[in-house]
Amino acid sequence: MEAGIVGLPNVGKSTLFNALTMSKAAQSANYPFCTIEPNEGMVSVPDARLARITKYIPPQKVIPAALKLVDIAGIVKGASEGQGLGNKFLSHIREVDAILQVVRCFEDPDVIHVAGTVDPVADMETIEIELMLADLQHLENLLPKAERAAKGPDKDAKLKVEVMKKCLAWLGADKPLRTLALDEAERKAVKELGLLTAKPILYVANVDESDIEGQGPLVQKVRAAAAAKGADVVPVCAKLEAEIAELDEADRAEMLSGAGLAEPALAVLARAAYKTLGLQSYFTAGEKEVRAWTIPVGATAPQAAGVIHTDFEKGFIRAEIYSVEDLEHHTTEKDIRAAGKLRVEGKDYVMRDGDICHFLCAK
Repeated sequence: MEAGIVGLPNVGKSTLFNALTMSKAAQSANYPFCTIEPNEGMVSVPDARLARITKYIPPQKVIPAALKLVDIAGIVKGASEGQGLGNKFLSHIREVDAILQVVRCFEDPDVIHVAGTVDPVADMETIEIELMLADLQHLENLLPKAERAAKGPDKDAKLKVEVMKKCLAWLGADKPLRTLALDEAERKAVKELGLLTAKPILYVANVDESDIEGQGPLVQKVRAAAAAKGADVVPVCAKLEAEIAELDEADRAEMLSGAGLAEPALAVLARAAYKTLGLQSYFTAGEKEVRAWTIPVGATAPQAAGVIHTDFEKGFIRAEIYSVEDLEHHTTEKDIRAAGKLRVEGKDYVMRDGDICHFLCAK
């Protein structure tokens, strides 16, 4: 699963990406399209539960969950019609699973805004319109071929045409597809089409150092606009976070304290992106390692085992599961078992966020 960082040019996307992925590359030049090919990187998802587990099960190493981020070049008005390098960039967005849209919520005369004025809600709408127009164009191009295929006996082809027409009508009413109610079969069909506005979205308000908590009027406007779309907002000062990311652990803690932050805002953003992607974590814990594994919300125990190794899903027999709270209360797995708190779950078990697991699988 991966998330694409998008936005208008000069909103701080690449600065944010570099900070998130701990990149120490030089900052990009101050002009549009400085990111041509998408940069990719992995970012750890901070999880306080790992420290709680290792307190009682000290391992040789700790491995947090991670997600893949893609830094996609700035989109401009008219991108759906090929303005800028629009079509190429839109194709990059088509390949990701969720969108992190960075919106500029700071004034800086030295950083040119592509529209000439700082208006984050207008920026949100510009991106949304371009993605909707791209989806309309994509569906209109695909529909004739889909209709020809639907003339045969293939039921899936008929469903695909119905879904495409449903999506076209929704987009025609100026509504993004993520707000369209679909059943499971329809959602699967839409996912296969790679439609941009069907992807979940998280807004990242890039703020000034004087508004780290995002309480200023620009961010409040973003919150209101995002709430109307059913989306979340995370305020981040990309410039400050980039500086923090460059420091060693001791200096980082001092700078965070001086800024009044308990943790980097990037940690909050990573967790929010994880949630936007519909992901959760379960843990394995032993002397060699304590590790967070990434699974979709709703995954079954065999599917979770398959994340470790595909053979584990095929040969799944059962899972032994307990919670972080069980470990803190009883302190050892032996005592958890003795207290009857070690649950034995079968193939139909739906994983809960934070489960600590042992899987028994046939060889």
